Amino acid sequence: MAYDRSVSADDHDLVPESVWNIRLPELRFGRDATDELPYQIRDIGVPDGAHGLLVTDETLVDVGHAGRVRDVLVDAGLDVDVYDDCEREPSVAAAEDCISFVRDEQGEAGYDFYVGLGGGSCMDTAKVTRSVIANGGEPLDYIAEPTGSGERLETSGAPLVLMPTTAGTGSEISPVAILSVPEKEIKEGISSAHVRADAAVLDPTLTTTLPPELTARTAMDALGHAIEGYTTHEYDSLLRPDDPADRPVYAGRTPLTEMFSEKAIDLLSSNVRRVVHNGDDLDARANMLQGALFGAIAGLTAGASLCHAMAYPVGNKYHTYHGETIAVLTPASTIDYNSASDPSRFADIAELFGVDTTGLTDREAADALKAQYVQLQRDLNVLPSGLNELAGIEEDDIDWLAAQTVDTQARLLRCNPRPVEKEDVAAIFRDALHNWE
Repeated sequence: MAYDRSVSADDHDLVPESVWNIRLPELRFGRDATDELPYQIRDIGVPDGAHGLLVTDETLVDVGHAGRVRDVLVDAGLDVDVYDDCEREPSVAAAEDCISFVRDEQGEAGYDFYVGLGGGSCMDTAKVTRSVIANGGEPLDYIAEPTGSGERLETSGAPLVLMPTTAGTGSEISPVAILSVPEKEIKEGISSAHVRADAAVLDPTLTTTLPPELTARTAMDALGHAIEGYTTHEYDSLLRPDDPADRPVYAGRTPLTEMFSEKAIDLLSSNVRRVVHNGDDLDARANMLQGALFGAIAGLTAGASLCHAMAYPVGNKYHTYHGETIAVLTPASTIDYNSASDPSRFADIAELFGVDTTGLTDREAADALKAQYVQLQRDLNVLPSGLNELAGIEEDDIDWLAAQTVDTQARLLRCNPRPVEKEDVAAIFRDALHNWE
């Protein structure tokens, strides 16, 4: 199989990439940063008396976070409606429901601003809704062919602020919104700079109600972003597009993303046990939220790779939690298979995980990293031991999962630092059936 390392262009004159850039929302971070939401809203151009929509879910209404956010906005003189019907791992139909709500309430022009509050599902729903309202049509118009029409978003639309209540998904800074297509058992993304929010407000006090299981799942997703971003291709090993507008959102690692990856791995691996076993530890919660942000800046700029590519078919077919799926796949995929691409880089990660690498070769250090990562999961005591415990996946299921990965996840596989074919993916799935007994 010919392996095209480019994530940035079809073959043209084969000019190596020589430019990197990074685009982020305005970021506001800290305890009770929620109280500064009205200032943030106005800072991105929302006028007094504007009418906005808070996109969230019923759980966040029940625990009081949605009410707190709405009250802060209303007390500042803004008018706010609430859409609280977001679903986990949102489908195209779920996004269409939120879009229909907006059109029913405000017509084609939509609201003056949007706030997405929740995990990745709520934030992605808010991102898709804002984008489609601004550009017209339906979500499938902007999903890549052959699933959708592959149309390009032309504008971002009304201001959007995202507020994560989990430390993991990175959706608050990501230019991609993921939707499932149940009838095809696949997930697809709307990928564009116009999908990215204008601002993100990260308040660790909004994460303290997250139960241990969800805390662990989202933490593993964040670690996946950080490790994959640290080990993907360098930006200048890719091809430079003829038009800068065609440079992809996943464009390879840079010196900046590497710094964020390293800090993210350190913060996440050293604090996740504390927050899982004591969810009220606000210092650890803040460290986790900061680590997840840094991991997202790294991984969702440089590029997620093989593990995420394999996770999507699993999640689509078995309706597993994304972070939990990343957790069971990372040892066999990102660490074990990909470590051959650059053992010294994985030895560096081992040290960030606290492994004593004295006297070890780089490959031995990478093996020690895998063992340390598995031990971390076992210490949390809320994560499955492998794909079999996660969803009852067995040997007979592997061929389909491997084929789906290769056939539907080219965008992520092109980011992988080591070439993969279907047989490689099948072997990795087999290794991930049981990470421990």
